[in-house]
Amino acid sequence: MRRVKIFSGSSHPELTESICERLGTTLGKCDLRKFSNGETSVDIGCSIRDQDVFIVQSGSQKANDSIMELLILISACKGGSANKITAVMPYFPYSKQSKKKSHRGAITARMLANLLTVAGVDHVITVDLHASQMQGFFTKPVDNLYAEPLLARWIRHNVPNWRESVVVSKNPGGTKRVTQLADVLKLNFALITTDRRRINRDGWASSRFQSHRHSPAESVDGDGKETTGAVDGAGYDETIGNSIDFGTTPRASAPIAGLGISTVATNSPSIGSTGLSNGHQSRAEDEEDDDEYADDHAHSVIYGRLISGHIVDDDYPSPSPSMAASTSHGDEQMMSSIHSLPSLHPADNALGGSIDADNSDDEDEADRLPGSEKMITLVGDVRNRTVLIVDDMIDRPGSWIAAAEHVKLRGGAKKVICIATHGVFGGDCLREMEDCSCIDQIVVTNSFPIPEEERRGLRKLTIIDLSQLLSEAIRRNHHGMPISNSNIEFY
Repeated sequence: MRRVKIFSGSSHPELTESICERLGTTLGKCDLRKFSNGETSVDIGCSIRDQDVFIVQSGSQKANDSIMELLILISACKGGSANKITAVMPYFPYSKQSKKKSHRGAITARMLANLLTVAGVDHVITVDLHASQMQGFFTKPVDNLYAEPLLARWIRHNVPNWRESVVVSKNPGGTKRVTQLADVLKLNFALITTDRRRINRDGWASSRFQSHRHSPAESVDGDGKETTGAVDGAGYDETIGNSIDFGTTPRASAPIAGLGISTVATNSPSIGSTGLSNGHQSRAEDEEDDDEYADDHAHSVIYGRLISGHIVDDDYPSPSPSMAASTSHGDEQMMSSIHSLPSLHPADNALGGSIDADNSDDEDEADRLPGSEKMITLVGDVRNRTVLIVDDMIDRPGSWIAAAEHVKLRGGAKKVICIATHGVFGGDCLREMEDCSCIDQIVVTNSFPIPEEERRGLRKLTIIDLSQLLSEAIRRNHHGMPISNSNIEFY
């Protein structure tokens, strides 16, 4: 391409070289170095006057250095009279901090968007933003590309009998992303959720866990009456929408389309020309419906117990307060600070704030501490099938390992593949997922650089190349062609 210069930051030079190779151009000369005091220095080694400049700089394990380097590169190109400056950021740093999680928290992703604008960026290209609403943080155009076509193509060519697979969301926050991939591949999907109410204010489960074979929609109270509501792991129920009881209200189960599970509906007495009927005539028919749906579909909702981040048997002893004495003083301080968070005690937050201050897809730091217990629920049938657990990034291993253990040990899945766009792998995440016997394969793209020393000796990790997607986006951007998900197909 003529009148185009592509520069690479220090975060991911291999990806930039692949992009240049696909575009048939050479990498722009740029000297990146640091002074002895840690300051970043940038020197553009070629003319960029009236040319379109693309700077490829993804987030990395040294996120702050990568951001500062990108800002200085943009400023240097702006001072060099570039016609248009586009920041190509496959992984957008600080994307998980896109909203307030506490009353005095910062929306760091918006601050970074403002910094890029002030530095002089004219356009931003990124891949699979953690929250698509982040595009509103910018006053400049943003192209949020999707890795879904690449992931779908990989599944079609590398998963045996992929048409029998099930796409699973490991948390409610990722449901939309999972359903989109399931629709593309024409597959069924399932949902996993964890019950944070398993832990009381002292940090311990309040009672023994109820068997996972019980239906979540029906329970029996202390007086022997049947109640309507969702039964949680502590053995009590929440009554939902049970407003009027005429004394003759048998319950009939109605199937939910697409999920194969049943919900409980309250049949009030019918109103006809003669007034209110007592409803006794239809009781036998409703009881038959109860047996039909409850027996066939109750297995579609499967419970499990999570203790210290791992699935345990139903008869496993619940954590007791005596376990607290065995934890270190640092753990006690961490637990006390966690229990003081506003999200765990909504009653203490009567003066403002939002009830969903926490991200539904973030993991609790307390989940894997000794003595922590939660309930995990799988909605959907995965027995004897390949499970594709999908999310936008793999940062911490806790929720991935818990979901894999649940679908395999409790749900009876045949194989578990963890799929994400961004392989952030903080700490020992990659090694812990590699050592998990319930995870058969880990699939990510090369949007985030993974050091060679971390990849050495891994058998389960598969990396998909994004250079084809990014190079095509750069070419269309330069020539003024449309960039949309329907125009870039890789199926």
